[in-house]
Amino acid sequence: MENWTNARYCDVANLILGAVLLVSPWIFGFATGAASTNANVAGIAIAVLAIAALAAFAVWEEWLNLIVGLWTLISPWILGFQGTTAMTVHLVIGAAVAVLAAIEIWLMSQNPPRLTTHS
Repeated sequence: MENWTNARYCDVANLILGAVLLVSPWIFGFATGAASTNANVAGIAIAVLAIAALAAFAVWEEWLNLIVGLWTLISPWILGFQGTTAMTVHLVIGAAVAVLAAIEIWLMSQNPPRLTTHS
C-alpha cells in the first residue's frame, strides 16, 4: 500500500510539472516557435498521462511518461533552442519527469500492484 501512495505522489508531481511546462512560455516569455510549441505539447502530454495514471493503473503510462520526460530533456538540442531560458525550463522539468517515472517503474517492479480482488 505504501508503494501505491508513493506512486500517487509521483503522479501528482507529474501533473504539476506538466501544468508548469504548459504555461511556461507565458510565465518565462519564450518566443513563439519550437520552444513554446514543444513546451505546450509536452506539458499537455505529461499532464494527460498523470491524470490517466491517477484515474486507473497501467504500467504503460509510466513508460510513456519516461519517454516524454526524456524527449523534453533532449529537445532543446534537437529543436535548436539551446542557451535560452526555454532550454533551462525544459531541462529541469524533463529531468524531473523522467526521474519520477523511473522511480514509479522501479517501485512497481519491487512490489507489483495487485490487479485482482483475490486475497
